[in-house]
Amino acid sequence: MTLLFENDNQAEFDFDIEETLNKVIEYALDYEDFPYEVEVSVSLVSEEEIHRINKEFRQVDRPTDVLSFPMMEYERAGDFQSETFEQSLTVSYESEEVMLGDIVLCSQVIKRQAKEYGHSELREFAFLVVHSVLHLLGYDHMEDDERLEMEDHQRKIMEGLQISRGDSK
Repeated sequence: MTLLFENDNQAEFDFDIEETLNKVIEYALDYEDFPYEVEVSVSLVSEEEIHRINKEFRQVDRPTDVLSFPMMEYERAGDFQSETFEQSLTVSYESEEVMLGDIVLCSQVIKRQAKEYGHSELREFAFLVVHSVLHLLGYDHMEDDERLEMEDHQRKIMEGLQISRGDSK
């Protein structure tokens, strides 16, 4: 896996950000049986920047915790065999890996939500990365059945990573 990481606002956490990104993304991809090596772009940005991106791309005029920009199309979430998926595969010229997509995380919102929810910044960060990777694999939560499926995958991946809500670092 090639991780293209940018920490635009020089955010700091009490864990190694890049190590955590690699571990969480690789685990989620393994859990989902993604059949290719990937290149994924992750940006850690300010609240102002994620607000701007959210407004520009989703027409939602407020900051958010994470945004996901998948590179592939799916007939069904997690279906890596369909013709739609195969035709949408894009391979990076540099890494020769499948370009999975872009993840944009907001450090200030992550810190605030961790405090509000009563768990560690590591747990909040890892959860949002898992959530975003699932979006990059075609999962969504707009309909109840989709939401339940995505929540089930999130829970199982977080359990496998052994990062629980009770973590309060």
